[in-house]
Amino acid sequence: MRYIGQFKDPLIMLLLGSAALSVLVGQYEDAMSIAAAVLIVGSVAFYQEYKSEESLEALNTLVPPHCHVIRSGQTKNILAEELVPGDLIKLSSGDRVPADARVLNCNGLCIDESILTGETEPKEKISSPLPDTQDDTDISHMGNIVFMSTLVCAGNATAVVISTAVNTEFGKTFQEMKDIESRRSPLQNKMDDLGKYLSILSMGIIVCIGIIGMIQGKSFMAMFNIGVSLAVAAIPEGLPICVTVTLALGVMRMAQKNAIVKKLPAVEALGCANYICTDKTGTLTQNKMSIVSVYCPAMDDACLLYTSPSPRDRQKS
Repeated sequence: MRYIGQFKDPLIMLLLGSAALSVLVGQYEDAMSIAAAVLIVGSVAFYQEYKSEESLEALNTLVPPHCHVIRSGQTKNILAEELVPGDLIKLSSGDRVPADARVLNCNGLCIDESILTGETEPKEKISSPLPDTQDDTDISHMGNIVFMSTLVCAGNATAVVISTAVNTEFGKTFQEMKDIESRRSPLQNKMDDLGKYLSILSMGIIVCIGIIGMIQGKSFMAMFNIGVSLAVAAIPEGLPICVTVTLALGVMRMAQKNAIVKKLPAVEALGCANYICTDKTGTLTQNKMSIVSVYCPAMDDACLLYTSPSPRDRQKS
């Protein structure tokens, strides 16, 4: 289905239509050349997206989503997807929280909740009940709840699972993001417009040539063949190949810099960005600061007071 989805582009569909018309009028060589061009475009785009999917899957396997759960009085190491509400989990420094859970007891527990709140400072958690909490209380004020996909920075704790999967705060955010309609890139919009214009132009050519030929007394099939030939010639079957190969080269260059691009048009969309506005250090950065240079005003003052010694002073020394 992913491979078939590569041919839903309006220009590609126009090329397929022209190939079908070429077969109807007996122009098999044109039909084969157009079909070959379409197959090359679809195959290259599919291959690049498939390799990106493989890379993303490989990243997911680097950190298996395991967790420590207490069942029947014994601590077991299981997959996080096997957790159910009511399970007791143990958290320690370096663990990623596998589900939303209520802290039962803790010892210096600090959680990095930047993935949800954007705040890079670790949040200290407690086990005591919170007074006057409502259902719509902001998650930043839930001091006795740990949330899925957040990271344990320090301490350890035992907690009871209250929500899993899409019922967690992270899952709700993911569902909201899924409902957002994905926009097409500027290049895709331009290619769509080009496909529409070429379709209108091709139909106009066929109609005009047909009408003129019929007025001159030519047969309908003869004028239809001429109109189809002109329409097929007006469609640039090499254009999708050039665009796809260019985007594929961009994906390969970004892959060499350890940047994985899932969709080919995303490369062009990134190139159209003039400004990237972001907030919260740690969300897009590594949350690290490095010393580039050291400036000491006292050293400058010492250099100003220092003068080169005279020859007599050098002899004395």
